[in-house]
Amino acid sequence: MGVWWMTRKALDQDVVLNVEVGPPERPGPFYSMNLRTPRIVKFGRHLRRDLAEVKRVTPMPDYDGWLFDFTTTSGKFHAGIGECVIHNSPRRGLEFVTRKVSDAAARIKLGLANELRLGNMEARRDWGDARDYVRAMWLMLQQPKPDDFVIATGTTRSVQDLVAAAFGHVGLDWKKYVVIDQRFIRPAEVDVLVGDPSKAKRVLGWEPQITFEQMIAEMVDADMARLRKISG
Repeated sequence: MGVWWMTRKALDQDVVLNVEVGPPERPGPFYSMNLRTPRIVKFGRHLRRDLAEVKRVTPMPDYDGWLFDFTTTSGKFHAGIGECVIHNSPRRGLEFVTRKVSDAAARIKLGLANELRLGNMEARRDWGDARDYVRAMWLMLQQPKPDDFVIATGTTRSVQDLVAAAFGHVGLDWKKYVVIDQRFIRPAEVDVLVGDPSKAKRVLGWEPQITFEQMIAEMVDADMARLRKISG
């Protein structure tokens, strides 16, 4: 993952990291990076795995860019895949519900808005803090052998829990400001998304340290500071 990150930064472009399970005589996983092509989606297909397993990507044969293979069994390249389940921070995009809610709570508190429109308030997600997840990535790279891990909290909170935490942090009653808007209800909504971090806990000794409430409070505080600066 370190080589992928450095390559992406050096080229200032998206770099596709593909994963392939090798034949029995050379068991993988094996990793390849595809460079200098805008084609991303068609390079692989996700296979179903249990919650505790990473969803591997099987490369397709029609590459049209530069391809570099890294065989992890050679001992010359250490790589592991960490499937990070919905990690958040004040830098998360406003198009995601956690930032949409933290931004709205801050705006309403500052008198810059008067409502927040949402869809399914009962949907449950496994929301963790980006700092915990980066720590897990670092721990992956300290292992003697590369391996794949699911990084998640293993618990879920509803959108209503999220709203209550954000608005409660600034002393607001969310029920006075939240409007259910049918436009934001997805036709194929997934009610629950959760990861199983048991392998990361067992092998890496990793567990999330930042609570959901702390994470949301910090996101709201960051949005408050940003909006105060913008509005003068």
